[in-house]
Amino acid sequence: MRDKLKIVFFGTPEFATHILDGIVQSHHQVVGVVTVADKPAGRGRKLQESHVKQYAVGTGLRVLQPTNLKDENFIKELSGLEADLFVIVAFRMLPRVVWDMPEMGTFNLHASLLPQYRGAAPINWAVINQEKKSGVTTFFIDEKIDTGAMILQAECALEPMETAGSLYTKLMHLGRTLTLETIDLIAEGEASLTKQTNYDELKDAPKLTTENTKIDFSKPAQQVDAVVRGLNPFPIAKATLLDKNNILQVKIFETSIVNKPHNMIPGSIVVKNNEIMIACSDSFVLLEKLQLPNKKAMDAKSLLNGYSFSSDARFDLG
Repeated sequence: MRDKLKIVFFGTPEFATHILDGIVQSHHQVVGVVTVADKPAGRGRKLQESHVKQYAVGTGLRVLQPTNLKDENFIKELSGLEADLFVIVAFRMLPRVVWDMPEMGTFNLHASLLPQYRGAAPINWAVINQEKKSGVTTFFIDEKIDTGAMILQAECALEPMETAGSLYTKLMHLGRTLTLETIDLIAEGEASLTKQTNYDELKDAPKLTTENTKIDFSKPAQQVDAVVRGLNPFPIAKATLLDKNNILQVKIFETSIVNKPHNMIPGSIVVKNNEIMIACSDSFVLLEKLQLPNKKAMDAKSLLNGYSFSSDARFDLG
């Protein structure tokens, strides 16, 4: 049992930064922060620091940015920090030589109710699949991805119009609290572990790709709308517009459901009263905000002020 633990934190995005700040504000000591190497981004290819690094530098924390997690120099430097515990939030898979290093182990905070939604994008897939609840789980790292013994879980409800962005914020705050509770339990020697049960139907959370972020308008409108919300604000749902001889990749930011039966071919476009409706398998979705190639994102009315759909224009079914 120890009152104050020395911790090394591993993470990259804003989600991780919020949890890191919670640990910094606690009575525990962050002796080092591991994050990704700076990467060139944007038109100028200027080196961009991760959100976690920006916070860590501003807070005066020691930062390590290995390109190879098995590099001898990195392992030596990490070992020299003499941490009691490693905490992982939104970081890549660690080799055993790293996660097996600290005396009190290495735990990860995952943004789902494990064992459901193991993988890279649990927040997005929970919204896309229209789950009624989600949550966060802390678990000790083992050789596989997101399969270790669970320490704590906390859950929250998904609202009917939840987006990946709004759920991200909910779980970020929930994760901050759960991480601190987990650290305290480990410090007190009172962490109770639960083995993950392999249910018959496990839902995965694979990495988002060009293929699995396309809208399929042959699905029911409710499912199409869930895809749009589950990919907002990142990476944004895509759809292919076939208009005359043009094939345009359109980003769709926001939709709403119009419960109106029809006998149209899915993907058909109805423009009326400065509104754009797309036929789905059962009813329609109204395009609230979209973006054509090389244009700004705008609402339907603004887009129609400068763009006219041909009579046979339609969206590809994905």
